[in-house]
Amino acid sequence: MPTTPAPAEGTEENRPDDIRPEETPPDETRPAGSRSAVRSLLRLWPYVKPVRGRLAVAAVVAVVASCTGLVIPLVLKWIVDGPVADRSTGGVWLGALYLLLLGVAEAVLFGLRRWLVARPLAGVEASMRADLYRHLQRLPIAFHDRWPSGQLLSRGTTDLMLLRMFLAFPLTFLLVNSVTIVVGVLIMLAQEWTLGLVLLAPALPVMVVCWLFEKRYSRVARQAQDQVGDLTTLVEESVLGIRIIKGFGRHRSQALAFRELSRTLRGTELAKARLLAAIFAAITTLPELAIGAALVLGTVQVADGSLSAGTLVAFLSTALALRWPVESIGFLLAMSQEAATATERYFEVMDAEPEADTAPTSGAAPAAGATRTSGAGAGLRFEGVRFRYPDAGSDSVPVLDGIDLHIRPGETMALVGGTGSGKTTLTALVPRLHEVTAGRITLDGVDIAEMPREELRALVAVAFEEPTLFSAGVGENVLMGAPDTAGEAELARALAVAQADFVHALPQGTETQVGEQGLSLSGGQRQRLALARAVVGSPRFLVLDDPLSALDVHTEALVEAALRRVLAGTTALVVAHRPSTVQLADRVALLSGGRVTAVGTHHELLRTSAEYAWLMSGRTRTSEGENR
Repeated sequence: MPTTPAPAEGTEENRPDDIRPEETPPDETRPAGSRSAVRSLLRLWPYVKPVRGRLAVAAVVAVVASCTGLVIPLVLKWIVDGPVADRSTGGVWLGALYLLLLGVAEAVLFGLRRWLVARPLAGVEASMRADLYRHLQRLPIAFHDRWPSGQLLSRGTTDLMLLRMFLAFPLTFLLVNSVTIVVGVLIMLAQEWTLGLVLLAPALPVMVVCWLFEKRYSRVARQAQDQVGDLTTLVEESVLGIRIIKGFGRHRSQALAFRELSRTLRGTELAKARLLAAIFAAITTLPELAIGAALVLGTVQVADGSLSAGTLVAFLSTALALRWPVESIGFLLAMSQEAATATERYFEVMDAEPEADTAPTSGAAPAAGATRTSGAGAGLRFEGVRFRYPDAGSDSVPVLDGIDLHIRPGETMALVGGTGSGKTTLTALVPRLHEVTAGRITLDGVDIAEMPREELRALVAVAFEEPTLFSAGVGENVLMGAPDTAGEAELARALAVAQADFVHALPQGTETQVGEQGLSLSGGQRQRLALARAVVGSPRFLVLDDPLSALDVHTEALVEAALRRVLAGTTALVVAHRPSTVQLADRVALLSGGRVTAVGTHHELLRTSAEYAWLMSGRTRTSEGENR
């Protein structure tokens, strides 16, 4: 199985068994073929609509080019029955010139079609990818907890590539080849209707084969695309967890997991190949038998004198010209099915409900009850807050239940509790990474549920225990927590608070690229940069989830001294596990079993709460509940 980092406290993996989500990504539960290919592909219309004119012109050009090719057999008939029969050399050369001009015209028209569709379809793909990325940013954390990142990556890359290819080729040529076949059949019936009926004989069996193929291929195509997502997830996790894999010597097990997924995908792709081989065999064999029968019958008619040699040549040339449009039906249907599946997978993500923002738009007057107040209502307040994860059952035990807590303006509150008590979950509620199930949270008297998220997250800065850095410069990573107007002065101040002066010794200083996830830095260095990012914007409210856990005692002391000055000018909630961090706070709240069981100063709780004293002592507890 893929190796992944240990989950942080309060994340979905650490939930009690009775509230672990059972919902899986839609791609794993939706039955293949639950939506017809046409209905799925019609959902692309809003993206195709802006370029429909150019695509329509390209389709008309392709139809004209294809029908131009059907004129060639008529020229051959004229040459055979005219100049050849009359032994006119000049007529043969004229006919050859006509054929050359028709061939050049066909090639130019098809080239024009390609030019017409290239730019607009690249724009369609780019637009869909941009919409997907924007939508992913607006989806709630609960969605990202459920979905493997590899599945999302495959939808934004492989699936969109399939859709672009469908719009560029099968969409046009399903129309073009259909028109070509109809025109070609009409030409053949006009030349000799008896031979035309012979060639039409396989039409019904071919349609039945195509219908059966479409039903089966849609299921296999869905499996293959989902398996590509699984393989992408494994590769991504293996790359991000390479230190764990190497450190524990798990490269063999990872290789076996990769090989197993690759073998599964290979088997599915072979199943697709077998289906394609079967339909190609059927679609190719039946028309070839009909052409052979028409050739024998036509030869007999020419020998009897009831049919001219030129007509037979033109008839057979037309039949051969239709081989490609007929034989292409198989892979055009296959590409269409893969595109329909890709469309389903794309819209499975796009249909997910984004974070609701019921607040008035920025600049509008606050909603009723949202007026800022002072005094007892100011600061950060939790009022009867209850929370259970969105995908947990309504009868499950809440992670947080009846939280009442008031952090006064300018006060620092330390949040202390055992592993799994809900500390991280509580801090995630303040910036609305999750929505409260019941109760409310207010900032300076304003219910955060009535605030625009952009405004809320401009007021609240966060630093998590597991710091996340991006593939960008050190300075860019830190300044993500500041307004766009922030510059070098704010960056220098934040680095100083976080004791992150080590960045000046990096090869390019604050311009140094930290690499994916910041793994080129130590855990303590990443944590200090995450802390600098939280304080760089001088936020009114600061939420820190054990931000000093990876620091050595000397660096921790320096950071605490600098952080104390920052905390004096803000309202802060700090998750703490060590007494040194707790002592940064004015008061302490003890969280136990999803409830706040005690609030007071550090020294007060040491005297009055046995659980708090035990947590701060760092000692283990015996089965009888005594300290040792």
